Amino acid sequence: MTSPAVDGLWLPDLCRLRRLLTMLGLAQLTVLVVLLVPNPAALWDLSAFVSASGYALWLALSVSVLLCACRRPLSRFPVRVGAVVAVALAMAVAVIASAIVHGLFASVGETALPGFGRFVGGSGAVVGLLTGIALRYFYVIDRWQGQVAAHARAEADALQARIRPHFLLNSMNMIATLLRRDPVVAERAVLDLSDLFRAALGAGEGTSTLSEEVSLAERYLSIEQLRLGDRLRVDWHRQDDLPWSLPMPRLVLQPVLENAVLHGISRLPEGGTIDVRLTMAADVLEIEVANPSLPPDDAPAQGAGHAQRSIAQRLGFAFGPRARMRYGWNDGRYACTIQVPVPTDGAAPVPGGRTP
Repeated sequence: MTSPAVDGLWLPDLCRLRRLLTMLGLAQLTVLVVLLVPNPAALWDLSAFVSASGYALWLALSVSVLLCACRRPLSRFPVRVGAVVAVALAMAVAVIASAIVHGLFASVGETALPGFGRFVGGSGAVVGLLTGIALRYFYVIDRWQGQVAAHARAEADALQARIRPHFLLNSMNMIATLLRRDPVVAERAVLDLSDLFRAALGAGEGTSTLSEEVSLAERYLSIEQLRLGDRLRVDWHRQDDLPWSLPMPRLVLQPVLENAVLHGISRLPEGGTIDVRLTMAADVLEIEVANPSLPPDDAPAQGAGHAQRSIAQRLGFAFGPRARMRYGWNDGRYACTIQVPVPTDGAAPVPGGRTP
């Protein structure tokens, strides 16, 4: 049942600001629910609401800090045992804090609070229940992120297996014919080919950059131009001030160009031109690859969409829900468009996007 996080700890990380804010929001939501419950015996005013909110936020912050500090030792337990211990610790914090608060109120003669047992027991029960719900929610989110990461890695591995036999044989035959006729060009083709397969071997590991992806795509196209000659023409359109250092998953652009060559240009006797556009609009980078293609009824399913689906999933994991990928035919041309957000502060995208 365990699904460790990236750091090997199964207990959700409450040290992250987004999750801490979620815990505080859950505490405030609880106060609002109690306020809205019809109860003639409860007299709420602004002062009571502020006091209850402060108390709830204090408990939420205390529990979050404690579970953050105890995350590593608690993760050494089995999941179910560790979860019970974590909830018990949260309840202990609530019981101690509520006992202190009740004692302070009683010392000044304040009678607004319920009896000691009800106040302390109720606080402990509510905190334990909400902590259990929050930990379960974050645990499920962590498991989902782990499954997405594993799936993205599997897609990258499939992409590696796809690119090797598909391209290697034709490239080596082409290089063999060039060795005697033009050894300089053959040497450049070998270097380009080695760079391409080095990137393929690391497709599921680490990240690349926009600059590296474009450079790799240029190497791939130079090899295909040696094979196809004048039938393959490439028109690059690069907007000024592109975010060349933007971190990206490996092998994002090259497979799109490979589909354009294999399922578009190479199937047309006269060949054609591949248009590659890289533009920025607001904080979104757009990469468009368009090529002439056979009509949809006569053409194969553009690589059956395997490469596009793999790229879309990896972009979604790296950039979150703002990443977009569209592809399809229009007026005799097949176009694939990638859109990814560019952090305005220059920070790298967080794997898993905006998930809490």
